[in-house]
Parts: sequence; structure tokens; C-alpha cells
Amino acid sequence: MRVEQLGEGEPELAVVGAIHGDEPCGSHAVTKILDEQPAVERPVKFVVANERALERGVRYTDADLNRVFPGDPDSEDYERRLAHDLMQELRGCTTLSIHSTQSYDRPFAIVNDADPLIESVCPYLSIDAVVEAGGFTEGRLIEYADVVEVEAGEQGSDSAKEYAEVLVREFLGATGALPGRERHTDELPVYRLERLIPKRPAKSYDVRVANFERVAPGATFATAGDDELVAQEPFYPVLMSSYGYENEFGYAAELTRTLG
Repeated sequence: MRVEQLGEGEPELAVVGAIHGDEPCGSHAVTKILDEQPAVERPVKFVVANERALERGVRYTDADLNRVFPGDPDSEDYERRLAHDLMQELRGCTTLSIHSTQSYDRPFAIVNDADPLIESVCPYLSIDAVVEAGGFTEGRLIEYADVVEVEAGEQGSDSAKEYAEVLVREFLGATGALPGRERHTDELPVYRLERLIPKRPAKSYDVRVANFERVAPGATFATAGDDELVAQEPFYPVLMSSYGYENEFGYAAELTRTLG
């Protein structure tokens, strides 16, 4: 785990990249900011978390880091030990955690249920939506720390690297570490995850709807082989992709409100 700091004093802000090793955009953004050494008005801690998985280009080596928090310092699993160490580094910090996804090519944020950061940070980020994770936080960093998790765009893309760098600068502006606090939208939709959409065993999968766009009852939203998955009630797809997850397509969500 790489940990560096800008500014003097005990940091109350942190930026984390490479929770998953196959999502290099966060590490790229952290490195860019550290190379520039901007003069910060508040001290900030920068972390490249799962360096071992990042070097191998894999999501994780022993266990999914973002499913094993708060970790275990005595575990045989590398990521469980790493989760414990990362929690110690982030203690007392408001944190931006940078990810990327196979489901959506523009940034959006994921937070814990009704998190105050929705109001204080999210409107100042260039994101399309905020997702409240609801009951789906088990083992994730957002359950145990003061975190805005951002999906910076399509996994492995140059655009995700560019978005990630912009989001870091905007987060530091929103929290007073850099000048330039600017509200980006007065109509930021907030969704709440309601249920997981599992995958049936099949040779091929296909998602036929767009994330954050309402699915009407009776619409076929995905296929598993020759089987069609039909909506029984309206919902908004979130993190829906054909092959992004091994055992699930993604989530069904409810549009709860619009910030503005």
C-alpha cells in the first residue's frame, strides 16, 4: 500500500485509488496529483491501496478488498490484512474512493444510506447520479468510513483516467483543500438500491436496458442464454452489465429524489 501526503498536519481528507487492481484510473489520478504537488489549504492523504493486484492487473489476489472490510490483521488472505491496514490509514478522514465499472461510461457516486456527504460533497462533483447503497454495504468501505465512492467511467478506459483526475480535484475543492468549489448541477438524481438481480447459469448474457433509465413492467431487461428476464414492476437499473459480475447482473433501484 502506497501512502503519501500533501500539506502539513494531520489529514482529515483522503483520496484512495486501486481498491481493485483491475481499475487503474484511481492510481493514475493519485499519481498525477502527487506529481504536480499542488499547494493545498488542508492536508490530504493519498493512498494506492491494492498495489499487489494492480501490478498483476487483477481485481484481487486472495479476496475482494471491497467486500472484506473492516479486515483482519491476522488473516491468511492478503486483502483481509490490507483492509485492516487501510482502515487505520483512513481513520478520521473524509474520503474519496475511486473505482470504475463495466456498466456505465460516465461518473456516478455510491454512498452509504442517507449519508450527509450526499449534500456536502456530491453536488460539487461532475457526476450523473448518486446511489444510496441501502442494505448492500456488507464488507464495503462505505459501511465503515466516511466515504464517497465514485465510479469514474468504463473500466480500463482513458476516459475513466481523465474523469478520475477531474473528480479528485473537484473533491479537494468541495472539501476546502483546493480553491474552486463549484456546484455542478441543481438536478442531481438520487437512487436507492432495492434488490439484487441474480444471474441464472447460462453460456451467454445480455443486458437490454440502460442504467438509470426507468424499466417499465413487462419489459425484457436481460437475457440468460435463451431465457428472458421480464420486469414484474418498474425499476431503475444500477450497475447493470452483462459480464461485470460473476453471479449477478446488477441492481434494481428506486429514484428517491433530486438534489437541487
